[in-house]
Amino acid sequence: MNAMEKVAYIKGLMEGLGIEDSTKEGKVLKAMAEVLEELAASVSDLESELSEVYEHVDSIDEDLGLLEDDYYGYDDDEDDDCCCCDDDEDDDEEDDEELYEVVCPKCGDSICINESIIETGTIDCPNCGEKLEFDIDDECDCDNCSHKED
Repeated sequence: MNAMEKVAYIKGLMEGLGIEDSTKEGKVLKAMAEVLEELAASVSDLESELSEVYEHVDSIDEDLGLLEDDYYGYDDDEDDDCCCCDDDEDDDEEDDEELYEVVCPKCGDSICINESIIETGTIDCPNCGEKLEFDIDDECDCDNCSHKED
């Protein structure tokens, strides 16, 4: 039973009990029944409008999903932990370019960058906007390397 039906039931009970609006109690009960009726009508209107809003939001969500697929080139069902560094679909275009995965220290987001970005020295994290700086020396840091400076 919805709110409008419940208010109608209460009004019917009041009529069945013979409550007169000439008494103080009758006036109060009648005023309360009228307020309940107005509130029930408002709630019914809000539920109807909310249903329309849900439909619009669902439609916008579907459209946004299609735009994301077109723009980013992936579906929501793909593994979110998968980095673009592991994506083999673009290998034909960029066979010689090596990608590196960097983790933002502020938000923990994984970002794939290429050598040209590393050479520029900085990039803003696309997730949180934190400025990430890269200072890559030409020296090798490994112990077994023959060209390491002593």
